[in-house]
Amino acid sequence: MAQTLADRRDMDFVLYEQFQVEDITKNEHFSDFNKKAFDMIISEARKFGLNVLHPVYMEGDKEGAHFENGMVKAPECFREPYKLYVENGWTALTEDPELGGQGLPHSIAIAANEFITGANFPLCGYGDMGHGTGKMIQAIGTEKQKELYLKKLFTAEWGGSMQLTEPEAGSDVGALTSTAVKNSDGTYSITGNKIFITVGEHDLAENIIHPVLARIEGAPEGTKGLTLFIVPKIWVNDDGSLGEFNDVICTGIEEKMGLHGSPTCSMVLGSKGKCRGVLLGTENEGMKAMFHMMNGARLEVGAQGFSHASAAYLYALNYARERLQGKDIGGGPSPAPIIKHPDVRRMLIKMKAYVDGMRSFVYYIANSFDKMHCTDDENEKTKLSNMAELLTPVLKSYNSERGFDICIDAIQVYGGYGYTKEYPVEQLARDCKIASIYEGTNGIQGMDLLGRKLGMDKGKVFKDFINEIMDIVTQAKEVNGLEELAARLENTVNQLGEIAMHIGKTAASADFKVAFANASPFLEVMGDTVMGWMLLWRALISSRKLEAGAKKKDISFYEGQIKAADYFIKSILPITSGKIQAIKDGGKAVVEISEDSFGG
Repeated sequence: MAQTLADRRDMDFVLYEQFQVEDITKNEHFSDFNKKAFDMIISEARKFGLNVLHPVYMEGDKEGAHFENGMVKAPECFREPYKLYVENGWTALTEDPELGGQGLPHSIAIAANEFITGANFPLCGYGDMGHGTGKMIQAIGTEKQKELYLKKLFTAEWGGSMQLTEPEAGSDVGALTSTAVKNSDGTYSITGNKIFITVGEHDLAENIIHPVLARIEGAPEGTKGLTLFIVPKIWVNDDGSLGEFNDVICTGIEEKMGLHGSPTCSMVLGSKGKCRGVLLGTENEGMKAMFHMMNGARLEVGAQGFSHASAAYLYALNYARERLQGKDIGGGPSPAPIIKHPDVRRMLIKMKAYVDGMRSFVYYIANSFDKMHCTDDENEKTKLSNMAELLTPVLKSYNSERGFDICIDAIQVYGGYGYTKEYPVEQLARDCKIASIYEGTNGIQGMDLLGRKLGMDKGKVFKDFINEIMDIVTQAKEVNGLEELAARLENTVNQLGEIAMHIGKTAASADFKVAFANASPFLEVMGDTVMGWMLLWRALISSRKLEAGAKKKDISFYEGQIKAADYFIKSILPITSGKIQAIKDGGKAVVEISEDSFGG
């Protein structure tokens, strides 16, 4: 049977050969698990994704979410699969079993979710938002709030959202105008309008818990004056029972390019003066609190971009093996499978290289979180946490951009059929595109990388990142056949270090606008370097396996890893060098051109 959604052999390679995830079962935190249990969970996720979630993926897109009489109805075809999704515990794989979770390592959860989100991301989003809301309450909520909300959010009995964006305050969060007035009972009366609220209203959950950013009377302007509140759709009493409707109203849903099965809502809070919320965290520190949710969400968005890419690649690969068209210019039977055509092969190996590299990148971050659970060394925890923080904007932005590109390449492999709704790749492209926009546009991610992350700990975190890559480069130099690839990646790493210093100095100078005009190109260069690192790492492991005498069934797999690294490092990284030179040379035209000179 052809692989679909995700490549299980490659997943196993990354888990057990690249990151040796089985070792974490030696730690008390994960001692209840073993490799057999991990494999079983991933296999069940595959079956659930293929048999339950995926059959309604295209149907849910066609049916869409509907807004009727102030209510949002999820696609009817989602109802039973979503019920099973919740009942089978797929919504909180890493959470404490006492809170309705499975207690799994992040590495295994991310592997299982390849099949879950790759099968039907719009459906899964209904539960994912509630999980994100729960994580924020877990991080900064009171013990009472945790008692009231966590289990119901983690198990998706209740849904959640992120109520941040307003009509006049998109990426400029500090401009939002929603207000909060303290009441005598300690609650706050909330008033405001919110837009682009993912699953802000729907009928798949009994209640929806909204984290809402608002400004208390007299608070400072900008982001420093924002406070976070828990605002339930239906009021939650102190004993956990549900009270009255809380004046949180959906006024409509957006007609979007993709994610038709997932409602994107406009919300009005307090139109009747009866919207109440309770303080979450500390007054005027709402933005800091919201980052707890946003950083997690950004990692999930990076995984989303990758999951769409993985599914699109496998669809294209299977189609290329089956579709007979044209002559094989190298000879052989005609018509030939299109995988025989050089240009199709070029697209496929590029897709493979990116998908493989992104999988390792996503799992690397997940594995970092697992290692944090398994060490008592505070310095090591800090190092792991800092590395994840540095790479979060890169993972979110790079994977979402390349994920969309791969979906587009998949359409191209299909040719005219790829452009039709008969096949799923056009929907994957439409659904994937949002990943580069929400949870902070990719332009915002570039600014975050340059303005905040690059200088973390006076540049030490970035240096640690460079050193990790160079460790793989050094090892690869000693392996026959990888010397040239290692040398080429080393050259790119050195160039990255130089351009990081250059753009950092420019950002601190009078030409800072030039630096920020190049923030996104710099992030892309860093992402290219990460791909080269991950692919060379894969090739290093595979070369050693082949040298040690790999099983016959594994030989082509390991050879594929080496070829993917060879392609990327020789065909893509030279373009990266050009991007680096462009950052050095360019940018001034961007800031110097007058508005009139744009034309129009």
